[in-house]
This record gives sequence, C-alpha cells and structure tokens, in this order.
Amino acid sequence: MAVGKNKGFKGKRGKGKKVVDPFTKKEWYDIRAPSMFAVRNCGKTPVTKSSGTRIASDSLKGRVFEVNLADLNKDEDQAFRKMYLECEEVQGTYCLTNFYGMNFTTDKLRSLVRKWQSLIEAHVDVKTTDGYVLRLFCIGFTRKRPNQLKKTCYATSAQIKQIRAKMREVMVREASTVELKELVNKFIPELIGKEVEKATQGIFPLQNVFVRKAKIMRKPKFDMVKLLEIHGDVGSEDTGKMIDGTIKDDPLGVGKKPEVDDDEGGPKKVVGDE
Repeated sequence: MAVGKNKGFKGKRGKGKKVVDPFTKKEWYDIRAPSMFAVRNCGKTPVTKSSGTRIASDSLKGRVFEVNLADLNKDEDQAFRKMYLECEEVQGTYCLTNFYGMNFTTDKLRSLVRKWQSLIEAHVDVKTTDGYVLRLFCIGFTRKRPNQLKKTCYATSAQIKQIRAKMREVMVREASTVELKELVNKFIPELIGKEVEKATQGIFPLQNVFVRKAKIMRKPKFDMVKLLEIHGDVGSEDTGKMIDGTIKDDPLGVGKKPEVDDDEGGPKKVVGDE
C-alpha cells in the first residue's frame, strides 16, 4: 500500500451540520421618528438577540434608516424626498432616531434637468445653534424672462458666479440662526429655495430652486435630554384610567352591600355603615 493512503477511510460519516433559520435568533424593534414628522412609527428593524457580552441595543445604535417623506407626512406630493434617520438610543422596543440627512430621488432630479437653460449648483457647510455641522447642496435652473421670445435662457459665467454666492449667503443665514429641528422644518416646505429665488431675482430669474441634499458632517456630544425633547411623547402609552368603586347601572343588585338584622328588633343596618 502506498505511503500516506488509508483505503479504509471513506471521509466524514453521518449528516452535516443542521441548517438553522437565522431569523429564529432575531428580535424586532420599532423605528420611532422625531416629533417633527406626522407619522412616528415608521417601520421595524431586526437585530440578533442579546447573548453573552453582545447586547442587542449596541448593534442598533448608529444604524441609519432611509424613509420616504411621503410616508412620514402622509403627503404624496413630498414623495421625491428621502429622509435618513439615525438610531441614537434604544428604550424598550423603540429605536429613538434623529435626523441624519436628506436627498432627492433620482427620478425627480432627472426630471428637472432640461435643454435650453443653465443648471446652477452650490454647496456650503453651516453650523446650527445646537452644534450640528451640516453640508447643504442647493440646485437651481434659469428661466425665461416675461415676454421673452428667445428660445434659450442661458446665464453668463459672471451671473452664475453671483448666483452661487447668493445661494451660499442665503443657506448660511437661514441655517446658522436655528436649531437642527427647525432647520428640518424649513427643508420640507422648501423655504430656503424660495428665499434664494427672491435674492437672485435681480441677477437672473430662477426656477425649481431646491436644497436637494443635506448631510451631517459633525455632531455635538450626545445629550439624552435633547433627544427626549425631540421625541416628546415617548413613554406616554395609554395605560387606562382609575375608576371608582361604585357600580353604576346594576339592575340585579350585584354590587349592593348585604343587610343584617339587629337582634333587638331595631332598624336594619347596612354592613360598612357607621
């Protein structure tokens, strides 16, 4: 027999490792959106159950969820915005999230770009009053002047440079004087885009001006009190209310106190009466 060969060995015997469904080791947590949105419970997320030194809540912290603004505010007209929410704390089965970023859907962005007009973009880093540093991206398009016959409405490079400066100026002014919560409330009705349109009216008329993207670059130190302020109604589940001991509408007399006879022939006394 050749050296190193064993004819009697036929490999592993018996069945292989039993296949276990990985979802049997998972548990589900509710995603809780901040109070600036109409719908608070915006989904669920799975996580591996706590075992040994591995804790489930640690795996959830820092997880980023992408939610459509139409689902958060029950408004189909806002379906072109995607909101990013980051889990910052876990309480019970709730993931308490905070704003992490915003973006446009691809189809909305593609529908804005057309021929015979200039596309102008600008971005700037701004710091809110509560210490968040965000990078905001603004986009706008030139439009024809009233009664214009010319087919195109291109802006010159000098005009584009001036418009970009105005965009940055408006974004810094609007974002640096408010907290993050108020800034997000400005994104939804596109207040900053309307301000840019007004500011650039004297340079070149614009249309479809949006803050198309926002992302958080730096965050202040985590503050639990601030997060609970954003989630104003956490822990306020309906636990019912106290009822008094009297039973109303009792035709059968079930709740009536029993009466006892006085041995000396006196009036009947009700148990419990003084």
